[in-house]
Order: sequence, then structure tokens, then C-alpha cells
Amino acid sequence: MRQKELNEAAELARREGASVLSDLDQRSREIFRQIVQNFLATGDPAGSRNISRALPMTLSPASVRNVMSDLEALGLIYAPHTSAGRLPTQSGLRLFVDALLEIGDLSAAERANIKSQLTGKSDERGLEDVLTETGEVLAGLAGCAGVVLTDTQIKRLKQIEFVSLEPRKALAVLVAEDGSVENRIVDLPDGLPASALQQASNYLNTRIAGMTLNGARRVIESELRDRKAELDDLTAKMVQQGLAMWSGPDAGKKNLIVRGRSHLLDDLTAVEDLERIRKLFDDLEAKQELIDVLAHAERADGVRIFIGSESQLFSLSGSSMVVAPFQDTDRNIVGVLGVIGPTRLNYARIIPMVDYTAKLIGHMLP
Repeated sequence: MRQKELNEAAELARREGASVLSDLDQRSREIFRQIVQNFLATGDPAGSRNISRALPMTLSPASVRNVMSDLEALGLIYAPHTSAGRLPTQSGLRLFVDALLEIGDLSAAERANIKSQLTGKSDERGLEDVLTETGEVLAGLAGCAGVVLTDTQIKRLKQIEFVSLEPRKALAVLVAEDGSVENRIVDLPDGLPASALQQASNYLNTRIAGMTLNGARRVIESELRDRKAELDDLTAKMVQQGLAMWSGPDAGKKNLIVRGRSHLLDDLTAVEDLERIRKLFDDLEAKQELIDVLAHAERADGVRIFIGSESQLFSLSGSSMVVAPFQDTDRNIVGVLGVIGPTRLNYARIIPMVDYTAKLIGHMLP
């Protein structure tokens, strides 16, 4: 099943879940909440006796079991084996996250901690280093794998050079601050003098250093539009063509960063957990599939949560992903970041953490 179909199925499940929730009385909701919260805290099934003790109301274990039977019939919980307690199903966990999860906010100290780690030496590091550090910070705080997906165009530029190849073509060489180099073939306007290539290179390099490609394009196009650039018409046309080349078919390249996979091994309690993590590691190695899933999240408004088989990528490992897009200064979405881990993530803590980090990175972009 394609990711689009999985998204549609997940949305249908959410609507059905909302309908189920409206039919639950307060007692059933509280028991369901206790089962899910126990799972998120321990990973273990919740038994009727323990739930009876934890409820804010007086209810016997026998009455709790009756409610559990009703919740199981609704597909919200299940028994992993005979005489066991209950665990939430994937649809039950989705219902809890969407409708019952109480999401707080980060404390001032938590915000300061994240900000200090990401901005402390940002002037001394390239953008690639900052985004790599972002993945590591998220991984460490969440105890999961941290992921960052960005457009390659948000790298800071160092210089652009035009090199003549033949009378009608030139090689445009773009060098980023991180040392990466990209080359494109540019068609030259008729009648362009040989000196125009060097003139165009000099003009760009006095303006674009430290900018992203998108930022450089905005500045140059503004100067050319307002005729502030001291360039003749043919040279100006070549400059525009050179910058436009990075808006062509290859402009959609993505840079994927995955950090902190070792954190996923910290909380294994059973052989089946180890097998799940092994499958998750395989998922993380399937980079193009992960890029495709994250690309869907780029189109979301705010934090997006994928649980288990709602993502084709995680259908075997039963993992969850909490991600949020981040924007440049023109409010264009240029990437997505977040964490990947077991379905029993601490959603209440991780959701605001991912949201804040995405907004912080957006403010750091040029």
C-alpha cells in the first residue's frame, strides 16, 4: 500500500476513533487512559487489579475487567496472551494521542538547554554541522534516533564561478561553505563577450558569500529588477540563468541526517524487542523510503505523528515517528526534523520538544 493510501486510511481511522471516543463514558475513558499510560511508561500489559488501584474512582477489579472487555471489543486494547493484562492496539494508541494526550510545554530551562546546544557556536559552524548537531540533540533528549531532512539548497554558499566550455556553453561551479561542490552546464546568450564570465563571477562573489542559494537568488533578482546591478543586459541574463539552474530538475535533492541509533538499544527488555529494533535499523537504512515518508511531513502544518503501520516504512518494526517541518526566513518549508523510536514514546514530552526545535532552527536559517 502506498503512503498516500496509508495516510487516507489513518485519517479514516482517526475519524472513526473520534466517534468511538464520544461513545465512551467517563469510567471507560479513565480505564483506557490508565492502560495506555502504563504501556507508555513500562511497555507492560496493565492488569485489572493494578488499574483498580490507580483509578481516581472506586471500582473493583471485576468491574474493570468488564470495561476492558468492552474496550477490547471496540478494538482499542488487546491481550498479548491468555490471562495477561491489556495493551493498546495501534488504533487505540492513535486515539489516545489524538484525543486524550495532555501535551504540556517545555520549561524555560529545557528551552534554554536546547537553544544553548544549537546556537552556542553557530557562527563558527556550517549549516550542515548545525543540522547534524540538531539530530544528535533530539536523539539525546528523546532517547531515540534523531532525523533531519533538508533541501540541499539551504547550504551556505562560498563562491560561484563560470568557466567557458565552448562558444555557447559555460560550466557554473557552485562551492558551499561545507566544501561541497555542484556543477551545472549553462547556455550562454548570443553575443556574450568572453570577459562577461569573469565579470559575472566577480559580481556574484561580492554578494553571495554566507547566503543560501535561495537567499542569494532573492538578493540578485532584486538588484537586477531594480537595475542596481552594474551589469550589461547580456551579462545580467547569464547571471539569472546561472542561478536558475539550481531551480531545475535536480533542485529537489534532499539531505538526510540520522543520528543516535544507539539510543534505541538502551531499553530492550525482551528478545522480541531486539528483533523490532533490528527491523527498525533496516528501516533507517532504507534512506529513500525514509526520505519519502519525511517529505509527506514537510507538507504538514505543525507536528506530525506516524504510528506503526500508518507509515509503510515502519509496518514491520512497529515504530513511531514525531516530526515537524521548519521554514526559512521567507516562511518557505525547507526541511523536517524529529525523532524515531518505539511506539511507546513519551509523546507528551517529545511533541513540544520537536515543535520548539523546528521553530528554533527556522529562526537560525538565513
